[in-house]
Amino acid sequence: MQIRALLRCIKRCPPSPRNVRRVLGLEPGRFYYGSAKAADNRAVSSGSVSVHTVDLRSDTVTRPGTAMRRAMAEAEVGDDVFGEDPTVNELQKMAADIFGMEAALFIPTGTMSNLIAVMVHCRERGDEMIVGDLSHLHVYEQGGSAQLAGVHSATVTTLADGTFDLDQLDSKIRHGYPDAHYPRSRLVCVENTHNILGGRVLPLSFLQELRSLADKYGLAVHMDGARLMNAAVALGVHPSVILQHCHTVSVCLSKGLGTPVGTMLGGSKDFIQRAQRARKALGGGLRQSGILAAAGKIALTDMTSRLEEDHRNARTFAKALTQCDPPLYQVDLAAIETNIVRFRLRDPGLSPTEFCELMGAVSEGEVETLGQGVRVLMFPHVGGTVRAVWHLDINEEDTQLAIKKAQFLAQQYSLKSERAR
Repeated sequence: MQIRALLRCIKRCPPSPRNVRRVLGLEPGRFYYGSAKAADNRAVSSGSVSVHTVDLRSDTVTRPGTAMRRAMAEAEVGDDVFGEDPTVNELQKMAADIFGMEAALFIPTGTMSNLIAVMVHCRERGDEMIVGDLSHLHVYEQGGSAQLAGVHSATVTTLADGTFDLDQLDSKIRHGYPDAHYPRSRLVCVENTHNILGGRVLPLSFLQELRSLADKYGLAVHMDGARLMNAAVALGVHPSVILQHCHTVSVCLSKGLGTPVGTMLGGSKDFIQRAQRARKALGGGLRQSGILAAAGKIALTDMTSRLEEDHRNARTFAKALTQCDPPLYQVDLAAIETNIVRFRLRDPGLSPTEFCELMGAVSEGEVETLGQGVRVLMFPHVGGTVRAVWHLDINEEDTQLAIKKAQFLAQQYSLKSERAR
């Protein structure tokens, strides 16, 4: 009843798929990638009310800036399937040097890049990879490794810092090959930073010990490094320092680095040659893709250093939630290592889905209190949490507006709760 009373006070926004899912009672974690109304971070006018949108749903919502668009428009191109696109070739050489690996390949998407890595490392149907049970590759990529590559997955329990117990990993490795009863262990996959666990950075010591174990049994190590650059910035090290413990890596260009599309897959020359064949089979062979690669070159040269700004803004927001009065929010500040903030709501009467609806709407009295309407877009996340992600389109002013909106909502919710008693 408390929530219904509060929701009636909200000025109605256009219906969204999120509202429909709430009515249907679907589990929030299951529609993390559900569609949501497109947002513009700039202030807009809603009738006579100025409304500013702060889009914290994901760092995938970034838009290329003027310099990146110009580079794309002026890119020198050729046929990349023939290996003749000079801009793609330059990007691939640049990425390989940054990764400290022999070669790299431009891939349209991160999901395809991870799948290609699995296909190359696990060349026989029925081979097995070992992954964390909360990894993006295992949870959010449609089981493509089994569906398309015929690769079986064994899972280990993902710990709170994104790592997993190496003794448990050791116990999952198959030692009976070529016994006809079992798959063959070929690959271990890690994720850095860890998405579901809120951007946690894998310790270098863990990666070193993992690689030693993998080498002992002849296994390859692949890193889903969609946000690898965030990890490198957080640790204050060059990406190659992290990747020296991995055979291959997939690094996304279209998240915090701000390109409209693209992922770089790195590894040995032999691995990349095989990956190029797999990319073609999956429909990822592009022609004049230098237009896209030009954005990637800017991403790798100019966009990495600014990631610390995203980390700083995320920490500022998380700390403000802990200081909110009344105390509606629960945040583990020690877990805020990069650009992702996960938090819980202390009041069980307010679900993450309803909270996100309230943050994304403009309520009565908000304009008078805050000086303008503020829509803050977030996602309900796994385990009854809410997730907010910082990126290049969110600056310090946006962060402060998001804090004010969260504080305002906590105060309004407290007042409504008291009146309902």
